[in-house]
Amino acid sequence: MFTKLALLSAVVAVALSAPAGPVEPVPILKQTSDIQPDGSFQWNYESGDGTKQEQVGSVKAGPTPDESIASVQGSASWVDPEGNPHEVTYVADENGFQAQSADIPVPPEIPAQIARALAWIAAQPQTEPPKSS
Repeated sequence: MFTKLALLSAVVAVALSAPAGPVEPVPILKQTSDIQPDGSFQWNYESGDGTKQEQVGSVKAGPTPDESIASVQGSASWVDPEGNPHEVTYVADENGFQAQSADIPVPPEIPAQIARALAWIAAQPQTEPPKSS
């Protein structure tokens, strides 16, 4: 009995994992790319399913002559299977990666009582605990 159940489970798993059918390729409607010798670049594309991406990058002088800082700005937009539009804009530079979007969750504000308690704790002098001999 266990063997039949295991065999039936395996057949169902294989049947459900099979692809639903051929996936239609998404055409690229517009695409540009420009790469400069100084390290700066710009590219963008738009596909037939409404997906758009663009990115601009440059290289700036760093704090020392041997260092340089890459700076990249870009955006991406798409429509999900339910028809909802999404957009993300971002900057990546010496301050790290910073994305902005209505889709990125935002933590709730710290309650006033907790904020006051944290400020009070930070204002207290730090003392060493007594050492036991």
